[in-house]
Amino acid sequence: MSASTYNRAAAAPPVGRVAPAPTSGRRRKKGRGVQLSAGAGTYVLLGVVIVISLFPIYWSLVGAGGTNATIAHVPPRFYPGANLFHNITRAFTLIDLRLALINSLVVATTITLSVLLTSTLAGFAFAKLRFRGRNILLAAVVATMMVPPQLGIIPLYIMMANWLHWSNTLAALIVPAAAQAFGVFFMRQYLITALPTELIEAARVDGASTLRVYWNVVLPVARPAMAVLGMLTFMAAWNDFYWPLVVMTPQNPTMQVALSALDSGYIQDYSLVLTGALISMVPILVVFAVMGRQILDGIMQGAIKA
Repeated sequence: MSASTYNRAAAAPPVGRVAPAPTSGRRRKKGRGVQLSAGAGTYVLLGVVIVISLFPIYWSLVGAGGTNATIAHVPPRFYPGANLFHNITRAFTLIDLRLALINSLVVATTITLSVLLTSTLAGFAFAKLRFRGRNILLAAVVATMMVPPQLGIIPLYIMMANWLHWSNTLAALIVPAAAQAFGVFFMRQYLITALPTELIEAARVDGASTLRVYWNVVLPVARPAMAVLGMLTFMAAWNDFYWPLVVMTPQNPTMQVALSALDSGYIQDYSLVLTGALISMVPILVVFAVMGRQILDGIMQGAIKA
């Protein structure tokens, strides 16, 4: 046997085994095995979006470290100044920012916890429980989302000030926002697809009550959606300005009302206003840093289920 014939025989596949098909330098995968990769254009686009999103925060830092003269300088200066801590001290001296921060934290945290509780309970009931008038009640809840909040300010203020005597108290901010139609509808839509009915039936067979089913079955399934809803609710409560301005006084403000007081001088000190805005951003950034993973997981699970 010649050397060439021996080499061809050694390279041939064994009997009964199909030789693998020749592959090119890039292996193609089909179906679920497809591995998507981002190109250079994707990274450029994402970089532009990140820069545009972070620029207002950076500009607040630049303005908070300067003065009105540096902010109005032409061309603008894009590096932080040396007056940041001096402006922070001025802001806390001119108005009671410490009380404003405490009030906003109490209000936003309490509203968030209350909305999560009521939304998951009502969303579970509308999604999986069968009771008379369910569709009518759900339609009524959704219909309240169509009413502008400004239309209810006057009767709400009369109720809080004259009937409950809650004017200038945190209860006037917390109670009206303790349950929200958006949260109920959001959790209902999520639980319809994310919570299998078989789990509820299995818990019923084991003798679990409705409250036990809610605690041991519904809450673990709803955790990703609760993270997203909690972040949205906290941001909305923290940034609320109109209703706290109506029902609270400057001596007992929330953070947004306190920021408006910084901007109410005869000569506006924009560096002081940007300092207050920078201080107001800190709790939101902390919440996102702590809950960022859960929020992203919730968004991704919702996208996959869609």
